[in-house]
Amino acid sequence: MVNDNFLGRFEFGEYWNPMNETMPREQLEKLQLAKLQRIVSYAYEKSAFHRRKFEAAGFHPDQLHSLADLDRIPFTTKDEWLEEQKRYPMFGEMLTAPQELATRYHATSGTSGRTPLRVLDGRKDWQWAAEMWAYSLYAFGIRSHDIVYYAFGYGSFIGFWGSHYGSEKIGALTIASGGMSTEARVKQLIELGATTLCATPTYVLRMAQVARDMGIDVARESKINKVVVTGEPGGNVPATRKMIAESWGAEVSDIVGMTESGSCFAFECRHHPGGTHIMEDHVLEETLDPKTGERLGYGERGERIFTSFGRGFIPLIRFRTGDLVVRVPGSTCTCGRTWDIYQGGILGRVDDMKLIRGTNVYPSSIEAVVRKFEEVDEFQIVITRENGIMDEITVEIELSREAEERFTVVSVQLAKDLADAHENLRFNITQADCGSLPRYELKARRMKDLRGI
Repeated sequence: MVNDNFLGRFEFGEYWNPMNETMPREQLEKLQLAKLQRIVSYAYEKSAFHRRKFEAAGFHPDQLHSLADLDRIPFTTKDEWLEEQKRYPMFGEMLTAPQELATRYHATSGTSGRTPLRVLDGRKDWQWAAEMWAYSLYAFGIRSHDIVYYAFGYGSFIGFWGSHYGSEKIGALTIASGGMSTEARVKQLIELGATTLCATPTYVLRMAQVARDMGIDVARESKINKVVVTGEPGGNVPATRKMIAESWGAEVSDIVGMTESGSCFAFECRHHPGGTHIMEDHVLEETLDPKTGERLGYGERGERIFTSFGRGFIPLIRFRTGDLVVRVPGSTCTCGRTWDIYQGGILGRVDDMKLIRGTNVYPSSIEAVVRKFEEVDEFQIVITRENGIMDEITVEIELSREAEERFTVVSVQLAKDLADAHENLRFNITQADCGSLPRYELKARRMKDLRGI
């Protein structure tokens, strides 16, 4: 049940930027071409990195006459970006302006033992990032009368930084909870009468669990009626989404961004179209076959390639994200936006796929099954190789205190459901002690591949 004060909150119109959000496709493509020509020329003139890339590929900005010429521009990869940083510490030669003019520094959460990707933004970049987030939050129904609560640590990981400034741009009272404990956050958001909660899907659920242990039913005792999630898969996983909505008595919106882009780039509007609108006036997105590079059409699953129109300090042009998506027309949604949609949001990552005894397995597909079991508070996936030959996949589950004695019943059904969803692949299910599995405020890392370690 959704809190009553969720109703009637859309009295100020549907769109943050009505003209751009409803622009006819032909006009939109002309706008995209003009912005693409501008950012490509700027990168060529100002960035030694991009000039080298373009010249090595035999490309010059003057060759860009239509969007059909996009294939002339070489891709940029994350590994290439990291190598550039290594060659010319700390930021490489991607910058278009002196480092002294930067106003923001962010870094990826990184992989253990690996140097994180470092990003700088200038003042105009950050104004653009706030504008992108204002689009997204406004589309979900956040207005100036809302109180928006950020359960986020405000470190160098970009996370909800841009969202915070987007919320302020809308005029909402915006609360930063910083390094507070989960218990303190639960108490504060209730005390302040917060109407909107912003956090990762994992941490939103964690807050509800902690509140339950404190004897607080946040669906009844808080005024939260909107939950914005980003930073990891979950908001687009139906079972996880349902659990969040029921725990908080609130509507849920999935907003998608990444450190490399400097902001969000797709959002779910209040009409819940089953996916996220691509902000096509600010970004150019392509969907390609990750192996062949062939351009894919509507309804085909492929890798998203990202170009930013608003990021000038470090231009991002034809960046291979590794994200898997299925693109569908904007008409799929009833909101009137002409922008295309990623059906189901980000479906996974090319490099997240694990091959287990001939079966492709994605963390998000496992989560989609596990989260259907209300008894499960937390879980972890462990992949091993027995005797150097046989791959095994184990899902460790931590049950709520009330359900600990039901492990046998839950594990049998969970193993069956996971097998049914993965071509009869056998999953081992083990029980972890209550409170023993890691809890995450930022990106959850639930899969451990121990093969070859």
